[in-house]
Amino acid sequence: MRSVLGRRVAAIAGGTAITAMVVLTASCAAEEEAPSETTETTTTTTTTTAPPASPAPGAPVEPTEKAPRIDSGPNPFSPTVIAPPAPTAIPGDN
Repeated sequence: MRSVLGRRVAAIAGGTAITAMVVLTASCAAEEEAPSETTETTTTTTTTTAPPASPAPGAPVEPTEKAPRIDSGPNPFSPTVIAPPAPTAIPGDN
C-alpha cells in the first residue's frame, strides 16, 4: 500500500514540475514590442594637450615577447610552487 502511495506522490510531483516548466517557458516566449527607430545623437568636443598614446605611423615597433633577457635563469613566467608527489598505496591495501 505504501509503495502505491509513494508512486502516486512521485507522479504528481513530476507532473507538477513539468507543468511548471511549460508554463514558465510559455510566459517567457511572448513577443515584446520592438524598440522605436528614433535615435538621439549628441556631439561633445574636447581638446587635450597630452602626447599621442600610440607611436607615429611607420615607426618601428618591436614585440616584447622577443626582447633579450638580462639574466640566464629559469623562465620568469614559470610557476614557483612545486606540488608534492602523489601518495602511493600498497597494492591490496585499499
